[in-house]
Amino acid sequence: MANGNSKTAFFIEIKGLVQGIGFRPFVYRLALEKGITGWVRNSLTGVEIHAEGLSDSLHSFVQEISLKAPVAAIIESINPQVVVPDGYTDFTIQHSTQEVDQITLVSPDIAVCPDCLNDIKQQHHRLQYPFVNCTNCGPRFSIIRSLPYDRVNTTMDVFTMCPSCVAEYSDIRDRRFYAQPVACNDCGPTYQLVMPGETETQFKLILEKTIKLIEEGKVVALKGIGGFHLMCDALNPSAVETLRRNKLREKKPFAVMFRDVDVLKKYAIVTREEEALLTSWRRPVVILPAIKNLAPGVSSGFPTIGAMLPYTPFHHLFFERTSLDAIVLTSGNLSDEPIVISNEEALRLFSSWCGGVLVYNREIYNRNDDSVMMVINGKERIIRRSRGYAPLPVRVGADVEGIVAAGAELVNCFAAGRKNYVFLSQHIGDLKNFETYVFYRESLDRFLRLFRVRPRLIAADLHPDYLSTRYALQTGLPLIQVQHHHAHIASCMAENSEQGPVIGVAFDGTGLGDDGTIWGGEFMVCDFTGYRRITHLPYIALPGGDQVTHEPWRTALSMVLQVTEDEDFIFRLPFLNKIKPDTVHLVKTAVEKRINAPFSSGAGRWFDAVAALTGICTETGFHAEAPMRLEAAIERGKAFTYPFVYQEHRIDLKEAVQAMIYDSLVPGNAAHIATGFHNMLVSLIEKVVSEISEETGIRTVALSGGSFQNRYLSEQVENRLSQAGFKVLFHRNVPCNDGGLALGQIMIAASQPGNQ
Repeated sequence: MANGNSKTAFFIEIKGLVQGIGFRPFVYRLALEKGITGWVRNSLTGVEIHAEGLSDSLHSFVQEISLKAPVAAIIESINPQVVVPDGYTDFTIQHSTQEVDQITLVSPDIAVCPDCLNDIKQQHHRLQYPFVNCTNCGPRFSIIRSLPYDRVNTTMDVFTMCPSCVAEYSDIRDRRFYAQPVACNDCGPTYQLVMPGETETQFKLILEKTIKLIEEGKVVALKGIGGFHLMCDALNPSAVETLRRNKLREKKPFAVMFRDVDVLKKYAIVTREEEALLTSWRRPVVILPAIKNLAPGVSSGFPTIGAMLPYTPFHHLFFERTSLDAIVLTSGNLSDEPIVISNEEALRLFSSWCGGVLVYNREIYNRNDDSVMMVINGKERIIRRSRGYAPLPVRVGADVEGIVAAGAELVNCFAAGRKNYVFLSQHIGDLKNFETYVFYRESLDRFLRLFRVRPRLIAADLHPDYLSTRYALQTGLPLIQVQHHHAHIASCMAENSEQGPVIGVAFDGTGLGDDGTIWGGEFMVCDFTGYRRITHLPYIALPGGDQVTHEPWRTALSMVLQVTEDEDFIFRLPFLNKIKPDTVHLVKTAVEKRINAPFSSGAGRWFDAVAALTGICTETGFHAEAPMRLEAAIERGKAFTYPFVYQEHRIDLKEAVQAMIYDSLVPGNAAHIATGFHNMLVSLIEKVVSEISEETGIRTVALSGGSFQNRYLSEQVENRLSQAGFKVLFHRNVPCNDGGLALGQIMIAASQPGNQ
């Protein structure tokens, strides 16, 4: 064993996401503190260090790299190896290795750090400065145009640093050494508050007037890190209604920013894991159980709150000077369109009905909406992956160089491959309108340039009418079309570093099957090279096609027609009371004669049907509203379940449907039905998975698809399968919904013959 006072040397290889976040300056300062000599440099997989010093100092140095690393660092491994000392007399930062084919990771935008919040109270040139940042925090992805990550390649290039900022930027011992967005009151971006007939440019007055507008019940459009937000008092019903009416968002819940975590705990139950997420440098929206009401229009009757905490200097300055507990802080857009990023567009869209539009003079180059998370069984699960997460890659066990994935139609994210990294885009949205499709194409082009991807192959969904598939066809690249649910399971496998084969349970709303029908309640055995569909939820006719997603009563009627054609009985069902009899008759005829009534095995459509049957949601105002409201009605802790039959790879739910229909005739029975339906699905999944396992010997299960955003379903299925001895794979850092599909598409494409 080496003596603690003997001089030795380590070569230290650090793998993970440790570039673009001030990691090398951090290592440099730590080396000086410990009396270490040598060098640090970036490498293809992370950071390399040659460190020389006394044995005790070296071991302390290695230990404190993990303990004190910048908050945004994700260290996968630290591997110190003893080497021969080279006699270095100082410690330096070296140029990166393998520059020609270097993979440079771009940091996500990072919430303002405590040190910077102290600076705006103490530093003379940053007093109340709303754009304060350092190497540990501030805008990153939202402002970068190209690599290398230098100020000239960001939207900070138009701001010339003052002498004070230059001194900090140039001093390796300073927290702002090489911080590209560094700025202060003397040289950085500035706000303007544009109000009817008035424009305020003095920040102290901007803050005062913004607070006054919000406290008076007005809505203010605020330019944030990755786009505009619309804000109002979360406890003012009139203000919330004004926002909802003008944003063209009838029912979907709004995100809410709370003053601090202590105030939040008055309104919602917050577990230790949820608090850690809320206060992390990523600062996502976290979906929490509500215990105290905000204005009725905020959550639209849901027993949850999409909560977040302040993450920009402006947010902190705002709450320091107001007595408000919380503000609605929702995406600054019109319903289904991309979040607005330009001052001109914001003024055009919001000036006529907002009390003020708060803009600043730094360009947002990459749109970046708030990320959305929930915690299930004590583990974080991402629902919308954007600010704080994008564009960090997923490391995979395959060479994905040059493979691009077009993603899905809804909640789209695309992806691009470099070496063994898959770079997932920020949340794009639903490719249903021209504006979102333009955002999609623009962002994909920028990703390819930013990460120096030379496309050689593109993967896309089977569905020919998806705009993402059409884009893939237009590129002229060799195309691999991937079945939707195979991609879901492959995405879950990739995130969990699993090669397969696995039993895949893919539950979602819609995906084209390889037989031309609509799938979505699938049980399959698969790996990255292929899949075998074992069974699926029963098909249900969808009268009106896509219209059923807006009018789930149609699917409920179709479900009823599976067990009875008695028209007199059908017209007595409560969920049809508000539907015109002629319309009911037309839909009934469409189902019976198969007129524009395609079959679907989608789990989402079964959720829709039961939600409508109960009367909980017969018509929807936003995507997945019916399943969300059905979940909200569950009586937790009750074991009641409906029956089902699974024989010879066939699932039969007719007995359950009959029971649910008769239960729906009893007033006030919605919660009972919701509980029984969910419990039935849990038992069904366990039964089917267990039998497939007996047939195949496979003991690993992957759960994917948007239906697993359902907290109750995920909790119960994971627990039951784990208790039965299965290894259960689930999504954590990649969405289980279609936002994670591109990862699976890339992995399947990479595994096809000739593409390895």
